Amino acid sequence: MFKVIQRSVGPASLSLLTFKVYASPKKDSPHKTSVKVNELSLYSVPESPSKYVDEPRTQLEESISHIRHYCEPYTSWCQEMYSQTKPKMQSLVQWGLDSYEYLQNAPPGFFPRLGVIGFAGVLGLLLARGSKIKKLVYPPGFMGLAASLYYPQQAIVFVQVSGEKLYDWGLRGYIVVEDLWKENFQKPGNVKNSPGNK
Repeated sequence: MFKVIQRSVGPASLSLLTFKVYASPKKDSPHKTSVKVNELSLYSVPESPSKYVDEPRTQLEESISHIRHYCEPYTSWCQEMYSQTKPKMQSLVQWGLDSYEYLQNAPPGFFPRLGVIGFAGVLGLLLARGSKIKKLVYPPGFMGLAASLYYPQQAIVFVQVSGEKLYDWGLRGYIVVEDLWKENFQKPGNVKNSPGNK
């Protein structure tokens, strides 16, 4: 057994050694000129005229290209709408999660107040029978009145903000009507009672 190990270790250990080999030219050989690298046939590139030729399209490729060009405006519109609605949907989902968490840990007395406010809305629906305008005004009005009894500070802030918005909308409407009036009824040819015409 020792002989087998000795014989297998010997040649394997020789393969790990490195040797340097020095070559010397023969003295009787004639002196040759050295060859440059680019002169070797291995590195020379044959110069052949190459030209890129585009393969003709198949009918399947043509139809797919036509469909892609036809659908491109719609896909870009869908991508644009998705990028616009994604933040809104994320905020809506976040609002829903926050509302769910708030309702899970509601302050004491919240659900009875919510019941009274909801009952005021139902009472507004019952009193608004017969008129569509009453159905639009009474339920939110009664619910707002009931909510303002329980949450007076928030009701004051809501009235102030909504009052400012209503004033802003009224001012914009007035400006639009005034511009329309000036364009339609006060043209230079339509002036009948100007001081120069008397």
